[in-house]
Amino acid sequence: MALLEKKIDDKSVAVGILGLGYVGLPLVREFTSAGVNVVGFDIDDQKVKILNSGKSIIKHVPHATVKKMVDSGLFKATSDMSRIKAVDAVLVCVPTPLTENREPDMQFIEKSSETIAKYIQPNQLISFESTTYPGTTRELVLPIIEKSGLKAGKDFYLAYSPEREDPGNKNYTTKTIPKVVGGLTPTCKKLATKLYNLAIDKMVPVSSLEAAEAAKIVENVYRCINIAMVNELKMVFDRMNIDVWEVIRAASTKPFGFNAFYPGPGLGGHCIPIDPFYLTWKARQYGMPTRFIELAGEINTNMPHYVVKKAMEALNDRKKALNGSKILVLGLAYKKDIDDLRESPSIELIELLREKGTKVDYNDPYIPKTPKQRKHELKMQSKKLSVEMLKTYDLVLIATDHSDYDYDWIVENAQIVVDTRNATANVSKNRNKIVKA
Repeated sequence: MALLEKKIDDKSVAVGILGLGYVGLPLVREFTSAGVNVVGFDIDDQKVKILNSGKSIIKHVPHATVKKMVDSGLFKATSDMSRIKAVDAVLVCVPTPLTENREPDMQFIEKSSETIAKYIQPNQLISFESTTYPGTTRELVLPIIEKSGLKAGKDFYLAYSPEREDPGNKNYTTKTIPKVVGGLTPTCKKLATKLYNLAIDKMVPVSSLEAAEAAKIVENVYRCINIAMVNELKMVFDRMNIDVWEVIRAASTKPFGFNAFYPGPGLGGHCIPIDPFYLTWKARQYGMPTRFIELAGEINTNMPHYVVKKAMEALNDRKKALNGSKILVLGLAYKKDIDDLRESPSIELIELLREKGTKVDYNDPYIPKTPKQRKHELKMQSKKLSVEMLKTYDLVLIATDHSDYDYDWIVENAQIVVDTRNATANVSKNRNKIVKA
């Protein structure tokens, strides 16, 4: 322990980050900015090649930042997992999706643990960041790694510190978002806290691995339930001919007791649509129902169907059928001004519209073509916006309210605009073309 602690104190520690996506790459940025050597591990050879050339793979970590990391000599990406032997700490940032039955899909956690078990060395610190159910690190990860013959808390150190990334957030970065840390033993927690403190401004140590795992789940359950509430209110107020965004704006003027959440076409991102179901699954093992969470999930999951229904009604009011119509979806990312389409409701909207017999195209300034995903392969390319092309569509559906879009111009030249994000709130002309959904 003393040797690892000394390496952390004098910044001679070598950090390995397993998974170089939306969580891992920003973490690389913060450690290299602090002068720490980082080896980035990823199974995607193409991603490794791009990063080592000094180019980024995600919008909110610019090319210049990656080039600086590489040119400094502090960062090298590799797909050679045997190099885990050469680092002092391994921080695991891999996906934790759901199965088709909406149960935890732990294959990436298990494979990462097996890889670490194969190459782990005495005195290494292992910390998992992937959002998961309470008990994962102790019940699943620990036994797999200990198959190496090394004992956690004695021969190596095990911690859990949940990622709190928010792509596109201009107010907070990886460095400034407080870091929750739990350890298998007090020594594990101490070492993990000291290591992360090299790169992160504020640490929040908690009593156990399970407390750290539960803290992240609670954050996302809170958001999931509140978003479901305003999504339900949106549908209720639509029947009453009341603008839900105006209501939320008015309610937000109360200086206490109210936090604003906003409706949309569904939930996106890797956390809120997925993580609450990790807790419901675990709670069932204890015979505990989680009615709030499951109801919220049901409401949020059904929002794309509500949007398609509103699109159908908008066309019907103009004596057109959804079947055979040509629709342009604006925005593929799950939220504005980012290039992240993980769990994006836009994907489901496109698939639902196709099932209804529509010809669907999309435009997104940050996603020129649709990549292959675990559950989807749309094989589409972003269409370039112009007056002529807008006029060819029976309906334009705003799914993501990117700042790049000129909404006055879009409404002026579109036949109908279905707005799921209140993006057209400040459009003053042609408001008869706008349908809120």
